[in-house]
Amino acid sequence: MWKTIWIAAFGMLIAGTAQAHTGGGDQGGFVSGFTHPLFGWDHVVAMVAVGLWGAFLRAPAIWLLPIIFPVVMAFGGALGVAGVPLPAVETGIALSGVILGLLVAFAVRAPLWVAAVIVGSFAIFHGHAHGTELPEAVSPYSYALGFVVATGLLHLAGIAVGQLTNRPWGSYAVRAAGLIIAAVGGAFLTGAV
Repeated sequence: MWKTIWIAAFGMLIAGTAQAHTGGGDQGGFVSGFTHPLFGWDHVVAMVAVGLWGAFLRAPAIWLLPIIFPVVMAFGGALGVAGVPLPAVETGIALSGVILGLLVAFAVRAPLWVAAVIVGSFAIFHGHAHGTELPEAVSPYSYALGFVVATGLLHLAGIAVGQLTNRPWGSYAVRAAGLIIAAVGGAFLTGAV
């Protein structure tokens, strides 16, 4: 288990700065779709937070929230592909880091349906951002598959780190990660990043 946690933590640390949402579209296939969420801290923190919060909420949330996110994200992506405008997409993405990070930091134990609505609401914004770039991709289906796989891996990284809650001191470490996630989201929200 520790090996998985260290690999997940290393993966989060090597993610680069945000390169997404410039409005220019992505010209690649699977690799471009895969790297889109991995190299944008605004995506990384929110998707990892979904796994962390699920770990705090325990079963069935630990598995249900990481399923709800990509399903609703696909809906948001379809809206983006169809050209349906969604106001404040970047603000919604930044707020997802702030809110989800704070939910983890304060170990909020919301009912499953409330957690699902919160996670799903933010997933629409992330999906819309991906979807607006999808039509310009060389291989839209490969691009979509890439960002869905990367999203799933980020959720799994959050779940792996969230397993620290099973240790006496682990809850504090996970809650501290929530504060860091909220701070990163706040930096995006205020334009500091």
